[in-house]
Amino acid sequence: MSLTASFINYFVDLWHTSPLLCIVTILLSLFVTSIIWTQIDQYVNQDSTQPPTVWYWIPFIGSMIEFGIQPLTFMRKNRAKYGDYFTFLMFGRRMTVCLGTDGNYFVFNARHSFVNAEDAYNHLTKPVFGADVIYDVPNHVLMEQKKMGKAALTIENFKRYVPMIVEEVNMYVEENWKKDTDSIDILKAVSEMVIMTASRTILGPEVRAQLYTGVADLYHTLDASFTPIHFLFEWLPLPSYYSSKTAHEKLEEVFGGIIEQRKKQGDKKYNDMLNVFMSYVYKNGEHLTNVQITNMMIAILMAGQHTSSAAITWSLFNLANKHNLVDEAYSQMQQVMGDSLPYPEYDDLKKFSILENTIRETLRIRSPIIQILRKVTRPVSIPGTDYVIPAGNYLVASPTISQTDPKYFPNPEDYNPYRWDSSDANDVEDQDDESSTIDYGFGAMNSKSARSPYLPFGAGRHRCIGEQFAYLQITTILYTLLKQFDFHLDEARGLPEPDYNSMVILPQAPCLLKYTRRSKSAAPASTN
Repeated sequence: MSLTASFINYFVDLWHTSPLLCIVTILLSLFVTSIIWTQIDQYVNQDSTQPPTVWYWIPFIGSMIEFGIQPLTFMRKNRAKYGDYFTFLMFGRRMTVCLGTDGNYFVFNARHSFVNAEDAYNHLTKPVFGADVIYDVPNHVLMEQKKMGKAALTIENFKRYVPMIVEEVNMYVEENWKKDTDSIDILKAVSEMVIMTASRTILGPEVRAQLYTGVADLYHTLDASFTPIHFLFEWLPLPSYYSSKTAHEKLEEVFGGIIEQRKKQGDKKYNDMLNVFMSYVYKNGEHLTNVQITNMMIAILMAGQHTSSAAITWSLFNLANKHNLVDEAYSQMQQVMGDSLPYPEYDDLKKFSILENTIRETLRIRSPIIQILRKVTRPVSIPGTDYVIPAGNYLVASPTISQTDPKYFPNPEDYNPYRWDSSDANDVEDQDDESSTIDYGFGAMNSKSARSPYLPFGAGRHRCIGEQFAYLQITTILYTLLKQFDFHLDEARGLPEPDYNSMVILPQAPCLLKYTRRSKSAAPASTN
């Protein structure tokens, strides 16, 4: 009797004896067989023309669990083993990691006809932003949409935004921080400040007014769909997809009313992004529909909400952890503005070097975005190597790896804003091999900026257009809070660890931080 026949007879007998045990045994046998076959396949089918593949045991799943728990540790460990380029399997997707300054440059500046962001992100962003905007349009249209957004981010507008941000923060703390000392969820508080200040300044007064009627809750509903699970399981009927659809319909109704009301006002002038969206004409002569305008408003607000909230929260935690930085920042604020600490104007913001360097150091060591994705659509060669990445792979860049590389930043895990005072640190930030610029359709920018090991706002055609606004918003919020409050770590919690369960790296909840109101002599002056 053959071995195969013996196995068949064994399972037939087992089925008659115990059907459940038979099923479990068959499934276990198939699982073990698949693992064995996976190991043989990895050993036999090594391809020297592609980056080495991280060894894995479980087929299809691959390294998903290890990468998901500690992505930075995973990348550093395998970089030490395989070099700057390697591939790992994650739920059936082949993810090619490209590290270091050359890896960053390759991913950020790869030719769009070979590598693109749309195919990597569309299924993740479309349920959140909506259709016909950002990654749900051809790249040339996306570049025009970025041009729209950039048109409202002018120095003239920035000067108007600063007092608005101050007023919104003061309104928030007066309503919510009533005690002289308390421990609060600083991430929740900052997130609300960010959405209010961004709505008031960028999107316009009518949108800000709607936050009182539940629009902020609709944004939070959409936010729930911006997670790694939605990247991996794009085909699952997740409940958040249905709630996002409902939130979009309600926002279209609210914003549609605002848009129609503005149209009735005729020649009344507004200096905000909503006005730009309503008046912009594409190169082909078309205007945005009301739904597309709504989706652009959602996308603009959501794009900065996570990153600014994370940056402010991490900055306050790190200042409180090294409390001398709180005292020195407050002292410098007084030196620049005077003991009474009047609120700053736009031209004052660059004078607070400690606050600026705090933000830069926070973005270096706790960058909200630790991985940048692209989808390979045509086989693409990695310059300087013999590797060719096949179509279908995803590319993964991580500027955080170069931003925490001791080659560029001594003692990289040490939170040290003073490192940015040195000329060496600024040379590293500005590192570039050419000074040429390129215009992708939304304004000229340095074409080689991806060579820098410090890239908190990305590079190339997808570089964040909101970098200047982010610095303005974060600095103004920090100044307004530090003027009124001292901050200490919550004794029961301490400095939180990063939470890698989101697409944006936030502190692990609960994000408790203790504030103490400063003396009345330092109380806020009226913003009227």
